Amino acid sequence: MGIIDEIKALKAEKNALILAHNYVRPEIQELADFTGDSLELSMKARSSGAKLMVFCGVRFMAETAKLLSPESTVLLPNPDADCPMARMADGEQVKAWRSEFPDAVFAAYVNTTAGTKAQVDICCTSGNAEKVVRSLEGKKVVFLPDRNLGGNINNKLGTEMALWNGCCPVHDQVTPEMLKGAREFFPDAAIIIHPECKVECTALADAALSTAGMLKFVKDSHKSTFVVATESGLLHRLKKENPGKRFIPLAPEIICPDMKKITLEDLRDALKFNQHEIILPPEVMENAVKPIEKMLALS
Repeated sequence: MGIIDEIKALKAEKNALILAHNYVRPEIQELADFTGDSLELSMKARSSGAKLMVFCGVRFMAETAKLLSPESTVLLPNPDADCPMARMADGEQVKAWRSEFPDAVFAAYVNTTAGTKAQVDICCTSGNAEKVVRSLEGKKVVFLPDRNLGGNINNKLGTEMALWNGCCPVHDQVTPEMLKGAREFFPDAAIIIHPECKVECTALADAALSTAGMLKFVKDSHKSTFVVATESGLLHRLKKENPGKRFIPLAPEIICPDMKKITLEDLRDALKFNQHEIILPPEVMENAVKPIEKMLALS
C-alpha cells in the first residue's frame, strides 16, 4: 500500500478530519477535507463536530482550532511547524505593554499564540481586519504583532493605531522593486498582494487581499494573468480552481519554510499514532477564545 492510500485508510478508520492551509505542500492539500486560511479552517472544524482533527499548517492555527473545538482532539503533524511572527509577541510582553497603554484596546492578528490571545481584547484576520478596526472607532488601539498589516489598515482607514514591531519574515522580504519589475514585465497582469507586505508595496499592487480574498478576486476577474505576491503554496489552489488562467509568483523565494514542514510521512504518523496533540492550559483556553468569539460576533 502506498503512503497516500495508507493515509486515506487511516483517515477513514479513525473518522478523522484533515485540514490544510493554503500554503502547505500541494500533496497535503490534495488529501484534505477542507483547504483554506487559518480561521476559515478552524470554523469548518467547529461546524463539522469532528472528534479527531489533523491540522496541516503551523502551530497557532492548530491552537485556534483547539480553542474553537475544545472537546475535539487536534493534532499538528509536525510539532516544529511554527510561525515566526506569532513568536514576536509573547503573552508576557503583551501583558507588560498593557500596563503602558491602560486605556487602549488591544487587537491581535489571529497569527498569534494562544498565550498572546489570552492577553488581548479582540482578534482579526487579514480578511476582516478593516471591519474589526472600524468597530473600535473612537478608541485608542494597539495592534499586534504585524506592523505591516496594521500599517496597511492605518493607511486605508486613516486610523492611528499603535503598532507592535513584528512582521511575517516571508512577506516582509517583498520590495517595491520586485513589484515595479513585475509591472514592467507583465503589464497586462493583475498584481495581487498580501497585506502582510509593507505599505509601500501594497500601494503598487492592484489589490491587497487575504488568501481567501485572492481566490475570490481571481475567480471574479476578467483578467487572464496574475502576479501573485504571497507564499507560493497558494498557486496550487489558484491553478486548480482557475484552469486557463496564468499565475506568476512575484519571486520564487516567497516560501515559508514552516508551512512546508509537514510531509506525507508526518500526516500518516499523526493519524497512525495520534501524536503531537495540541494541549493548552485551561486558563489559557478560557481567556484566549474570548477575543476570537468577539471577532466572530462581528461577522
